[in-house]
Amino acid sequence: MNYNTQMEAAKKGIITPQMKLVAKKECRDPEFIRQYVAEGKIAICANKNHKCVDANGVGSMLRTKINVNLGVSRDCKDYDVEMKKVMEAVNMGAEAIMDLSSHGDTTGFRRKLTSECPAMVGTVPVYDSVIHYQRDLATLTAKDFIEVVRLHAQDGVDFVTLHCGITRKTIEQIKSHKRKMNIVSRGGSLVFAWMCMTGNENPFYEYYDEILEICREYDVTISLGDACRPGCLADAGDVCQIDELVRLGELTKRAWAKDVQVMVEGPGHVPLDQVEANMKIQQTICMGAPFYVLGPIVTDIAPGYDHITAAIGGAVAAMAGAAFLCYVTPAEHLALPNVDDVKQGIIASKIAAHAADIAKKIPNARDLDDKMADARRKLDWEGQWECALDPEYAKSIRDERTPEFDDTCSMCGKFCAVRSMNKALSNEYIDIL
Repeated sequence: MNYNTQMEAAKKGIITPQMKLVAKKECRDPEFIRQYVAEGKIAICANKNHKCVDANGVGSMLRTKINVNLGVSRDCKDYDVEMKKVMEAVNMGAEAIMDLSSHGDTTGFRRKLTSECPAMVGTVPVYDSVIHYQRDLATLTAKDFIEVVRLHAQDGVDFVTLHCGITRKTIEQIKSHKRKMNIVSRGGSLVFAWMCMTGNENPFYEYYDEILEICREYDVTISLGDACRPGCLADAGDVCQIDELVRLGELTKRAWAKDVQVMVEGPGHVPLDQVEANMKIQQTICMGAPFYVLGPIVTDIAPGYDHITAAIGGAVAAMAGAAFLCYVTPAEHLALPNVDDVKQGIIASKIAAHAADIAKKIPNARDLDDKMADARRKLDWEGQWECALDPEYAKSIRDERTPEFDDTCSMCGKFCAVRSMNKALSNEYIDIL
């Protein structure tokens, strides 16, 4: 039986090789995966032309996945450095790489990613439109934008962020509701600006059916971008955000009717006490489509530490139903992240995702934690490195501050509670001095 997309196969009762692989990774039955793909609650982002992709499933009932944003810009245009970031991210377990390049040979870099990178690859075609045509934004036509979507699909991109949910109505909302931060989505601001300059409707909304046909042909997942995501705590949950979310729910239904997989993107900056409510609203309006969140960042005053503010929000969001966390680095709001920023962002996101998976009782999520507890009880340092999220860094801290006695650390020495309890329970003499 033939099929074009993972969703079409699932609706026909077919378990694809990608579904089998996801099931194995998630310790689930393949039929479980097939059922949720058919319902749209799991997305397997795997373009037919991305031959080396190591398929993963994105859904709230699966392990929380991590996306890493990178790409060249006019100020930082070293492709070798970007590829180093890619491989660092893949080696650290990131399931997705999103190429946000806005300068130079974007086509060559994108094709290198889809030919070499086993992680899911995502893009934002509206960024590339100006670069591809080498023309100012206002001179581009709706057809120009759609053709760039087609080009990305042909190049093997697994998911594309499209800001389909803002319309000319949004222009009046932004003007009348006086947000503190207006639109902070780069892609959303470009679409907004194009509508203002041309007087035309959003091409990604107006020609959505044509985009669906492209995505169906190559099995590209649409990540419905949240152009009106809040860029500060004051804008969280306002009419612009919610009105766009309602439209994204409608667009989700239209995509599913064409067997095109969908993820829905979410905030943004959100007060901690509102994070769970944001997740529940999205799940209701978008019928359980996988939710892909940036952070959420839970305070606006921590530049340089926004990987931490995002990890706090991300853990709560994933526990409440978010399926996909877009990492945030210490360079957020400040600069293009370097290799070390990327590493710190990934580690923070993976901690958030893992903590949420334990809370959601994802199968086997706590296995390594239990092994770590056993290794710590035995003061088995090698065993602890095997369980550590970043073993090299953990080991370097101990090596730099070597204790006098191997069965202790330099914090407690022979006052170590674990050492004392082990000896006490073994009826051994406990020497302290």
